[in-house]
Amino acid sequence: MDVSGRHLLETSAHELQHSIFGFDLHSKAVGSNKIGALESVYVPMRDGVKIALDIVRPLGDGPNTKRGTVLVMTRYWRGVKGDPTNPFAELFVPHGYAVVVGDVRGTGASFGVWRHHYSRAEILDFSDVLDWIVAQPWSTGGVVGYGHSYVGTTAAFMAERNHPALRGTMPSGREIDPYEENYFPGGIRNDSQGKTWGISVKYQDSNVFAKVEVTGAITIIPSPGVRPVGPDGEADLQAALRDHDTAPSEWEGQQQVTFKDDRPTTWGGESWRDSSLMEVADRISRSGTPTQDYTGWFDGGLSQGALRRFVLQANPISEIIGPWGHSHEIPYDPLRAESEAIFPTKETLEANRIRFAELCLNGQAAREQGKVLHYYTLGEGWKTTRLWPLPGTTRQRWYMASDSRLSASPDRTGFDSLQVDRATGALTSVWWNRPEMDFGDLRNSGAGRLTYTSEALTRDVEITGQPVVHLNVTSTREDGAFFLYLHGIKPDGEPYYLTRGQLRALHRKIWTDSPFSALGPDHTYLRRDAEPLTPGDSAILTFTLFPMSARIPAGHRLKVIVAGSDAPTFASVPADGEPPFLKFHHGPAGCYIDLPIIEP
Repeated sequence: MDVSGRHLLETSAHELQHSIFGFDLHSKAVGSNKIGALESVYVPMRDGVKIALDIVRPLGDGPNTKRGTVLVMTRYWRGVKGDPTNPFAELFVPHGYAVVVGDVRGTGASFGVWRHHYSRAEILDFSDVLDWIVAQPWSTGGVVGYGHSYVGTTAAFMAERNHPALRGTMPSGREIDPYEENYFPGGIRNDSQGKTWGISVKYQDSNVFAKVEVTGAITIIPSPGVRPVGPDGEADLQAALRDHDTAPSEWEGQQQVTFKDDRPTTWGGESWRDSSLMEVADRISRSGTPTQDYTGWFDGGLSQGALRRFVLQANPISEIIGPWGHSHEIPYDPLRAESEAIFPTKETLEANRIRFAELCLNGQAAREQGKVLHYYTLGEGWKTTRLWPLPGTTRQRWYMASDSRLSASPDRTGFDSLQVDRATGALTSVWWNRPEMDFGDLRNSGAGRLTYTSEALTRDVEITGQPVVHLNVTSTREDGAFFLYLHGIKPDGEPYYLTRGQLRALHRKIWTDSPFSALGPDHTYLRRDAEPLTPGDSAILTFTLFPMSARIPAGHRLKVIVAGSDAPTFASVPADGEPPFLKFHHGPAGCYIDLPIIEP
């Protein structure tokens, strides 16, 4: 880490070392307790549906030995048949916690039906599970929610229940709004994620592990299946699986969605809005639940959600955004030497979580106020702020000009044309499920796309925030998908990924009352705000790219790539008929990108 980045973090760590907001880059945690035997039980919910729970406590605990509890609610099986424990118990039990892991309704060995992400019935179950935990003789009455990815979002939803036992949440890699950040970013259906994930978890809910490809190929993976519950476990499991079989895959519902408020026939009357933490942000704020949250800049659209909840929610938040993909294991910083270590490690992240759980359960976290954001700047290191957007941010405009130039000055009027080819593939292989952080070969970015490259920068430039794209475009069709990628180019010509963004033209109407207007232009994605293009007439599309933070060195260049297709990851728009023929206009009112600049 260079001196400036280290100074900013260490100053904050010194000021906040006794608070919940501290973030240690090198801490380790070694527990002294051995893991006790695992117990499985069914707990009936308010409507009679039975939820499967596993309980693991330290070895040697008696029936009345009091322990604070870490609660995990998963839709990926709470455990595999024959395994003596689970990874959550292995992490927390050695440090003196009881760990409860449950299959959310309609999954694993739990009864009920799972139709789509985070249904209201699933979220209401968390109150019943918390009631059950605090009624146990081994419970101190204090619980912390924990989880990653889908399981991280269930942990975050626990705070919405405003249960007195919940003392904090520790989610990571999770969504605040699945429609915008993962399954329909920019309003464009993510076929790769929706299809492969939706069908694979449907198999899993039938007690089968399967790998599903976007091409439709399915590979069954041998597995003993989910862990049954109790002495009648096999019979109960078969009964639960019969419940699960009544629901189709979520993918069937996703194919019925265009707008965020669409209600697929297979989703029991609910929409993506019912799965959004944005819709319950006020209740989470009123709960006052302390939260420590980890996200990666390169984890699909989840970094956008991280900054939105930092801006929107009033409960105490320690938000950490690092140079990671979805796994948080392999950092990505193309502006640092490959041999240079980037901290924290996975073990350090776990130590920070263990420390935070202790602060929640001993009551210190509940006494804190405010929020802090720790974020990593590519090429520089870790920094800390209490305000976002960063104070003093300015906008630097770069025009998409003729002759493939990215220019600081507006060009003469004119246009570049692009015939959309639905077969044009993804420019990068990046989405949230790329733990190895492999962006592929970025050199061949011209085929089927428009490219604009700047001259070499004459000084270092820090870009931190969400770039804003302004496209003045004419199309032959009433709808279309617009993708934009921002890359850097090293002096030797090697390109590197910075960020991306996209918008379906139908959703182009600006949401003027958005609570996130300070982050850039926003869209509702609601049916009432649909605004199709008029073929042959120019129209303005304005949207943000996903947030980023990077110090681009002098001598590097910036590159913008524009495309009308990203197959097979995203659905083609329009899906049928002649693909759009597009004109991207030049000039002062033409196409440009505004970069959020932090001056030295």
